[in-house]
Amino acid sequence: MMQSKIDTSMALLQQAEAEFAPQIVFACSFGAEDVVMLDLISRCARAITIVTLDTGRLPQQTYDVMDACRSRYGLPIEVYCPDAAEVEAMVREHGMNLFRDSVAKRKRCCELRKIHPLRRALAGRKAWVTGVRREQADSRQQMAPIEDDTGFGIKKFNPLIEWSEADVWAYIREHDVPYNALHDQHYPSIGCAPCTRAIAVGEDPRAGRWWWEQEDGIAECGLHASPLKHKS
Repeated sequence: MMQSKIDTSMALLQQAEAEFAPQIVFACSFGAEDVVMLDLISRCARAITIVTLDTGRLPQQTYDVMDACRSRYGLPIEVYCPDAAEVEAMVREHGMNLFRDSVAKRKRCCELRKIHPLRRALAGRKAWVTGVRREQADSRQQMAPIEDDTGFGIKKFNPLIEWSEADVWAYIREHDVPYNALHDQHYPSIGCAPCTRAIAVGEDPRAGRWWWEQEDGIAECGLHASPLKHKS
């Protein structure tokens, strides 16, 4: 069963590479799913460009695994940062911790630190690859392996969409894949340092993200919340 999932994921990566390279990127956050994706790309689809978003507020452990992966796989990693003038204007008006004040301000912070850099990373591209899985959140249940991402105007490939968390960690252990040390401290989902916490046994895997908002359900930053049309 596990090898079948690996083969399916690698076949989708090879399809994406054949159709869209060099105008295709993998947007990597260096979470558990994304280091699996890096390992798979290094094995079968090295023409896919690797990009990552440095929001300016990432935990040190994320930078550590980023460097470990760069050394391990020898793949160039394009780093995209927020526009300094936009961030300066935002924090001057609202303060450094504006994301705690309201959902609207938190979404604004995510927009400037994540969405805008991602738009630059995807500019001129025809497709992007993600490490999202259906199991991660209710909002991802309807996602498909291949989608039209109308929010960014390009194709979107989700090679791990059918994988379970157990599948991800079995692959990491089997292939000795570098991973973020925070995962060993009960951080299943890792984003910016002030917006990420460890979770307790039985909590939703994304309960550690923007937890102060969760009276209204599990929150998302918007990277994978754009309108989609599924492809068969």
